[in-house]
Amino acid sequence: MRELLPAVDAWSVSDPLLAVATVVRTAGSTPRPAGARLLVSRDGELIAGIARHDFARLAAKVAIGVAIGGLVFVLFRQRFSEALQAALFWVVLGLLLAVAYTFRGDLRELGNRVLADLIPGRAVQVGRAVEIARGRSGEFFVDTQVNGARIGMVLDTGASSVVLTPEAAKAAGLPLEVLSYSVTIETANGRARAAAVTLDRIAVGSILERSVPALVAQPGQLRVSLLGMSFLNRLAGWEVRNDHLSMRGR
Repeated sequence: MRELLPAVDAWSVSDPLLAVATVVRTAGSTPRPAGARLLVSRDGELIAGIARHDFARLAAKVAIGVAIGGLVFVLFRQRFSEALQAALFWVVLGLLLAVAYTFRGDLRELGNRVLADLIPGRAVQVGRAVEIARGRSGEFFVDTQVNGARIGMVLDTGASSVVLTPEAAKAAGLPLEVLSYSVTIETANGRARAAAVTLDRIAVGSILERSVPALVAQPGQLRVSLLGMSFLNRLAGWEVRNDHLSMRGR
């Protein structure tokens, strides 16, 4: 109370009716903390606090600020709208990229499955397995790498061995001129003769097998190369499910 005595003496001359007020609780930014004591004159003007003329100045400044802000908004409303749209675009793009990065593994697998369905014969990695979609004709066309050459084959579980056409054998670097066609095979056109060979390597997707026994059919006897059991038996497992051929290497 002692700090208010000088103010009491000064104001009692002009207005003997004064009141003592104590700040009980505050909220937000306030000029006086809780517990502070104030003197209030009869007309409501604060003493040892914020005077009325200070509030008037503050109100005038706020009004000027609101007017200037409103004018700026009116003048640059279109640019502000364009800037807001651009900001929202980049925010959405950033969120999409974050989601794509978080689920990149699942999205990659999904993309591979879609490509496998759109491009029959394309081998895609699904977990530890390689999958190939069934073609429109009902057969499984398989893109293989034979001795580094890309050769398309048809899956044939009835063929005991991989069988190459002469064209595929030539692309794989096999010496056709020295081959001996001494093996009898059954084809869609009946019996035919083939030459026994050993392929250095056959790859289907991530699966790689080396020293694979195979046959080379005589010219004109086979329309497309066959992916037979001499390759499939080397795998850890394979199955056909839901029009997809799934193969797992060892």
